[in-house]
Amino acid sequence: MISFGWAIAYRSHLNWRVRSTLGNDVLMSKFGFRATLEKSPEQVAAMFDRVARRYDITNDLLSLWQTRRWRSAVKEVINPKKGDVVLDLAAGTGTSSLPLSATGADVIACDFSVGMLEVGKARQRDSAIAWGFTAGDAMKLPFADSTFDAVTISFGIRNVHDFHKGLAEMLRVTKPGGRLVICEFSHPTSSLFRRFYLGYLMRALPKIAARTSSNPDAYHYLAESIRAWPDQKTFARNIESAGWQKVSWRNFSAGIVAIHQAQKAI
Repeated sequence: MISFGWAIAYRSHLNWRVRSTLGNDVLMSKFGFRATLEKSPEQVAAMFDRVARRYDITNDLLSLWQTRRWRSAVKEVINPKKGDVVLDLAAGTGTSSLPLSATGADVIACDFSVGMLEVGKARQRDSAIAWGFTAGDAMKLPFADSTFDAVTISFGIRNVHDFHKGLAEMLRVTKPGGRLVICEFSHPTSSLFRRFYLGYLMRALPKIAARTSSNPDAYHYLAESIRAWPDQKTFARNIESAGWQKVSWRNFSAGIVAIHQAQKAI
């Protein structure tokens, strides 16, 4: 177990809620949350609090169990070594952190949804990541400069109010030469398949979520935020603009998901 002062200070953060004075730009429709890329952090955090209990099983069902493949791919790209210090942002209940921890790396599972963290801490009480659940905002990370060998975020960068600021914060807390790995829904490479995929997102996914999720309205937000997200090349330029180097990406599942990686200058 690592003994950083910040880790000790933030182990008790499960009773801390993210506060924000940012404007409320998430519109309500007959479906609940209607997504734009201008998000109210408090509303999004509350939304994830409500889906926490059945979040993992719902995601497995909606992705036809592809989430497990994508998590495995993230682990392979990061390739953490024993003793590496890894920050897993938007870690939720810790399912993305467990494969990283299994390599012997010291993993901090950080999320701005206290509800998700509480579920994760209860489920993972006997695992190596149990001590590392930390509440935090990606735009103002509660960690010192140059702390982590790698920073990763899976299916969470869309939910950061200002993801450009979030990318800069990730750079700040990464050690020189350290790596960034982002797994996120993206744009299918085939225009024909993209039309089919968007139809699934906007019509089928919410109906399936209504049967499996503890808060199906959240999946309307999910669908619309995915549709509004920039494509692979545009997002790569966003990462470069934040100061990262050697930016590249790899598509998975015909471009439904892309894993971007980058490095901090030495």
